Amino acid sequence: MTSRTVRSEGESPDDDHRRPAGVTDATVEALGKLSEALEVAEDARGHLYAFHRLTGQADLALGDAVDLLRAAGHTELADRISTELVGLNVIEGRWSFQIVEEYDDGYRDTFVALEREARDELVGGRRHLFEAEMKEKRRTHGRDGHEARPT
Repeated sequence: MTSRTVRSEGESPDDDHRRPAGVTDATVEALGKLSEALEVAEDARGHLYAFHRLTGQADLALGDAVDLLRAAGHTELADRISTELVGLNVIEGRWSFQIVEEYDDGYRDTFVALEREARDELVGGRRHLFEAEMKEKRRTHGRDGHEARPT
């Protein structure tokens, strides 16, 4: 059985992760839920970018398939795929990059701005207060590897 070193350095959160005076538990919880929602939206954004990249890769591979079909003598089928599918909009009037741009410029930018505005107004812009307080409750104070912050 090994023992771990007990430290006293880094035992309290930095000022950016402490709630300002007068901020209630309900406010910290609400901002934590707002932050969680933004994180989920950012995850969705990542999936949207993956969709964009995969759609682009599929279209490029489709172009290669058309070339191979032509080389194999299947010109009519190659022509049909080339004119009907290569470069086809994924939704009306849009390629995937346009979907990504509209998501970013509309939904995401609005989400990010309002989440920041809420933090600025309610807790002086501090981020992740809910998580920082959770960390304080869950970590073993004084144990190596359980510091509140880097030393």
